[in-house]
Parts: sequence; structure tokens; C-alpha cells
Amino acid sequence: MQFGNNLKMALSSIRGSKWRSVLTMMGIIIGVVSVVTTVSLGEGVRQQIAGQIKHVGQDLITIRAGKTINRDNHGNITSVNLPATFATTALSEGDYYIVKSVPGVKLVSPFDLVNGTVTVDGRTFNNGLVIATSEAVPELLNQRVEFGAFFSPSDANQYVAVIGQTVARELFHENVPLGKMFQMRGQNFVVGGIFERFDNSPLAPNSDYNSAIFIPYATGKHLTLDQTQIYQILVKPNDPKQTNQTASAITAALASNHGNQTDFTVLKQSETLAVANKVFDLLTSLIAGIAAISLIVGGIGIMNIMFVSVTERTREIGVRKAVGATNRQLLNQFMIEAAVISVVGGILGVLVSILVDFLIRIFTNLQPIITVPIMFIAVGMALMIGVLFGIAPAVKASRKDPIEALRYE
Repeated sequence: MQFGNNLKMALSSIRGSKWRSVLTMMGIIIGVVSVVTTVSLGEGVRQQIAGQIKHVGQDLITIRAGKTINRDNHGNITSVNLPATFATTALSEGDYYIVKSVPGVKLVSPFDLVNGTVTVDGRTFNNGLVIATSEAVPELLNQRVEFGAFFSPSDANQYVAVIGQTVARELFHENVPLGKMFQMRGQNFVVGGIFERFDNSPLAPNSDYNSAIFIPYATGKHLTLDQTQIYQILVKPNDPKQTNQTASAITAALASNHGNQTDFTVLKQSETLAVANKVFDLLTSLIAGIAAISLIVGGIGIMNIMFVSVTERTREIGVRKAVGATNRQLLNQFMIEAAVISVVGGILGVLVSILVDFLIRIFTNLQPIITVPIMFIAVGMALMIGVLFGIAPAVKASRKDPIEALRYE
């Protein structure tokens, strides 16, 4: 009964000074939004990558330029080298041919970036990639060409292209521009196929293949005067059960070609998710630190406002003590009020997080997922902050002398 009365008094106090209460909650709200949004983004990315791995297949091996991960003596990933993830170094054409000759390799495709301005009737496409690669891409990515066909070995030196759906819409203003032409580096390319829509990897750079134009590798070399910029090589083994052995053989062959310098990364699909997890663990730790500061600031705000409230309600405290209220009852009253402010702030923070995640889904290719446990944890954190920072004002209120309190004006 006493708890119910204290709760009603706390809610009445919050309603009586709405804007002051909202401003008091801001630190709690910002902290909760930071935590919930970061965790939901991490969970969404993990599920997206897991879905991509399932779609492409567990036997895909990715070779990237730069040492993006560090391993222990047993080959397990110990850390992620984030700066190397955005490195501008490239694999060489020799690396491609070495990988192609490794025993057990069934399919291999280089992904060579070709710089150039793509135009159609004066319109320029600046938001995508031009990738010179081999005919094995559809099978490697397990991706169907929805309209037309992918280029074949006989098209090795031809000016043909297969494009993503974003390219079709933004460059040609239509969904199926088969047979249409675009210009790049003084050459006319004919669109021979359009891929079905790709599920993008939100963490991997240069991976929005819906905005990509694929051309034959030999054609790309000719356009760039043999100045290749291979940023990754995709491989599939003859036997999916031999993926680990094939990846080890590729690593050994490339290390030998690089003078035993591991300035490259060979990743199996199972490791791609592990890398994503480590990246988001780092980001979560960073955001958690920022959120902790915000929550502490919010707690200090609650404490300050509660001190003001205690001062404003000094006569009320005196009256309650005069009619028999104990120190413990007054302590509980103000503790519950601080807890209610923080819990309401936590709930508002969760609601704002849901709105933020909705906007992220609309305006980006990220798919954040808010789980029920993280919502309860966030509100629980807010409650803990409110209780901790509400102790001092509540103790001050409970220890006031009733006679002095009644004299206060």
C-alpha cells in the first residue's frame, strides 16, 4: 500500500513539471538509445552475414589485400586490424594465377577495380564499382543472372557487361536494359545481363554488387593498360569438405610468392562471421563507454533535480513527519521518485531506439534487430542509475528535522 502511494506521488510530481522531468531524463534517454541501437545493429549485421554465408555456401574462400586479422599459433582469429580493412594495397595478377594453380581449387575469380567514368546519354553513374572478373562469378556467389546471361570465356576481350539492379535503374532508368550501351574510357559496352538483387554485406568494403558493373578480366586489363587493382579473389574448392585444407594451401602458396610476408588475408566463410563479431564487439565497447558517460551524466541530472525537489518540498516533508511519517518512509518516497524518473527515461530511450532502428532500415541497407532481453537490460540499467543517484537526495529528505522543515519558507 505504501509503495502504491509513493508511486502515485512520484508520477504526480513528474506530471507537475513535465519539461523539467524530460530534460532530467535526457542523459538516461541518450545512453539507452546508444546501447540499444548499437546492440541491435550488431545483431542485425550478424544475422545478415549468417544469411549470406548460408546463401553463398560454407566453402567460399575470400582472399583480400592487407593483413586484416591476426591469428594465434593454432590459426584461430585473435584480433581484427581495422585500418588494414580500408587499406589501398592490392593483390597482384601473379597472386591470382598462383591461387588458380593450387591443387584442389575448382573455381577462382579476381575482383579487379577499374577506374573510369560511366556515362549514358550524358548521364553519369558515380555511385558504383566497375569490376573486371572471370566468368565464374555467378557460381562463386551462387547468384542468378535474372535477365540475359553472364559473359563466357569467348567474351574475354569483348566490351560486354553484366550489371546490378541499382545500375539498371539509375543509369538506364529501366529495369531490363538488355542490349543497351554505356560508355567508359572511350569504349562502348553492351549490357548482356542483369543480376537478381544481391543481399549486401554491411561490413565488407566494395561489396554492394547491386551498384556494380562486371566486365571480363582481360577487357579490364586492356582498359587500364595492365595496371590491375585486384582487391579480392574468390575461390571454391573441388570438395567442400576440403575447404580448410585448400585455404591452408592457398595461404602457403601466397606467402611464398610474397617473400613469406603475410600482407594478405585468407578467410573461410566461418571466419567472416567471426571477423564481423569482433568488429562489432569493438564498436559495442566504444559505444558502451560513451553510453556509460551519458548514463552517469543522466544520473547526476536526476540527483540534482531530486535535491531541488527536496528543497522545494521541505514544508511537505515537515508536515509528513509531524503526522507520523518515519525516516524510512520518506527515504522510500524519494527513492521511488528517482527510480520512476530513470525508468520512464529508460522506456522513452527504448521507444526512441525503435524509431531510430526503423529509420536505419529505411535509409540504409542495415537491418537492426531489437531483442526483448536488450530492452529489459537497458531499462534495468536506467533503474540502477536512478537508484544509485537517488540515494543522496532521499537520505537528505529523510533526515530533515521536522520543526525546521515546518518553519521553512
